[in-house]
Amino acid sequence: MEKYSAKLSWKRGEEDFLDKRYSRAHTWEFDGGAVVPASSSPNVIPVPMSDPHGVDPEEAFIASISSCHMLWFLALAAKHRWRVDSYEDQPTGEMGKDTDGKTSVQRVTLQPRTVFSGEKQPTWDEIEKLHHEAHDLCFIANSVKSEIRVLPQA
Repeated sequence: MEKYSAKLSWKRGEEDFLDKRYSRAHTWEFDGGAVVPASSSPNVIPVPMSDPHGVDPEEAFIASISSCHMLWFLALAAKHRWRVDSYEDQPTGEMGKDTDGKTSVQRVTLQPRTVFSGEKQPTWDEIEKLHHEAHDLCFIANSVKSEIRVLPQA
């Protein structure tokens, strides 16, 4: 079984904490050395207790789904010998209540736009099929209960 890890760090600083007005800003550190400023979403906890410059867990969630999908899509396109010049996505997530009344990310929508070059290029049907296969192979998508829609863009 593969294992993955990250380090999360938060310090109170000079704030009281017990009044619940403490900063939610913290950092995520990854094995390759990347340090990412993180915070609660300003949509959930207002500024200044949230840092709008930090990545919030909801943004990270949709970005990880999009990233996983893209990596599988690229691998599959290369397998078919279709040259991808660029891939861009602007994923969105929608929060709501589930059937148990718990707040969760109910839906993630990917809107990937790809540009191909070379003599051998996929048809629109082949692109859609590639996205379907990438979705089925994505480890992150297979790990969540949120609905994930993939809407390829021309």
